[in-house]
Amino acid sequence: MIFNLSDKHFLVTGGSRGIGKAIVNNLLSAGAKVSFTYNSNFQEANNSLTIWQAKYPEKVQGFQADIKDPLRSEGLVAEVESKMGELDGLINNAGIISDSPAYKMTNENWNKVIDTNLNGSFYLSKTVVNKLLRKGNGKIVNMSSVSGLRGSMGQANYSATKAALIALTKTMALEFARFNIQINAVAPGFIHTEMVESMDESVKKQIKSMVPMRRMGTTDEVAHLVLYLLSDSSNYVTGQTFVIDGGLTA
Repeated sequence: MIFNLSDKHFLVTGGSRGIGKAIVNNLLSAGAKVSFTYNSNFQEANNSLTIWQAKYPEKVQGFQADIKDPLRSEGLVAEVESKMGELDGLINNAGIISDSPAYKMTNENWNKVIDTNLNGSFYLSKTVVNKLLRKGNGKIVNMSSVSGLRGSMGQANYSATKAALIALTKTMALEFARFNIQINAVAPGFIHTEMVESMDESVKKQIKSMVPMRRMGTTDEVAHLVLYLLSDSSNYVTGQTFVIDGGLTA
């Protein structure tokens, strides 16, 4: 592992599967302590936690949390620090999709994606950054998407949240740069996750044909970029969005 994060503690939202799970795995491999959240996927979270705790005793803990609840965000951070120690950073990875053409999208489906992907990330960022201010340093990484950089049919709600996360990243980075807190965003393209694995082979083939590199990215490739942004190697990097998409938006 290139980065040594053995003296750090990070909170990863949505850490029980997909990119979030890869981030937790790689942080643990780099020596960090990791707290992660999950919402409704109890079984998968417990399975992952059992494996991690067997390999990294006392280095990882899971917390059930609905991040779109601002009061739960405050309580979550207090609970995390009480059980696992002072935080050094936050990875806002949790997110949901509820796709449909804009003219068919219900207000309920619009709001639930906004509430989780954008509002939830803001609530936690606000809570954690106050902790980092007292500490005098820290990192926040917001997981955006190439859908926040260009239009994505059927994803008006999702794309809006991912674009807004980039704007939130830039604004908070400016506000807290002088306090030695770096805030950046990562915008993945097509990444091979459990959800993609369940797709029909013809759909996966079509997706790959759209990418100049003719393949999907791996969750570990995204996680390695996140680790760079959490490490001391990126201490002079803030307010930036790092696209990892195999050339899709080049």
